[in-house]
Amino acid sequence: MTSPSVPAAPTLTPALGRKLHPWPVRIMHWTNAMAMIVLIGSGWGIYDDSVIFHFIYFPQWARIGSWAAESLLWHFAAMWVLAINGFVYLTYGVFTGRLRERMLPIRISDVIHTVQDTLRFKIAHEDLTVYNAVQKLLYIVVIFAGISQVITGIAVWKPIQFSGLAEVLGGFQGARLLHFLGMAVITGFLIVHVALSLLVPSTLWAMLAGGPRLKTPKLEAAE
Repeated sequence: MTSPSVPAAPTLTPALGRKLHPWPVRIMHWTNAMAMIVLIGSGWGIYDDSVIFHFIYFPQWARIGSWAAESLLWHFAAMWVLAINGFVYLTYGVFTGRLRERMLPIRISDVIHTVQDTLRFKIAHEDLTVYNAVQKLLYIVVIFAGISQVITGIAVWKPIQFSGLAEVLGGFQGARLLHFLGMAVITGFLIVHVALSLLVPSTLWAMLAGGPRLKTPKLEAAE
């Protein structure tokens, strides 16, 4: 009698999966970007009406709103867009595992190595599916900066109703200062982010078209 043939064990072969940036991520990314720009420009208009640092003023062409009241209207409108869209973005990232997948882990040695490469103008980004250590760090910093802007913004907006929060932040002027510094962090992030996108155009196109498809393991029976 001949023994029955034993089927070969399945093997793992790469298969093309979802795109690097699915369409919900792209929509939320550009919505966040537009809201941030409006918030910064209108915030500069509000700031100029009552400056914190008397050596810092923003020119009219860079401000959104011809005067403080108009700037406030733009600021509040963009505030709700960013708050709602940002919350949806973070929720999406947590439940799909995207934030953990794209942002972690971060190693100090990798950050130092990436900075050294950047200073030598070695900024090629052949594999768009992998973020380097500096990219991960910048994204995490801007996420926390955005959250802090919501907190300090509430204290500036309603210092009486949220007097306890305002007191923790150093009073109304303290909250204004922290809000201004948070704006500076986000503005710096946008400048670096746009500059790197222009230096490596494939990253910009990926956020427009979705980028390459990710390789995922697929079980196939051997013949």
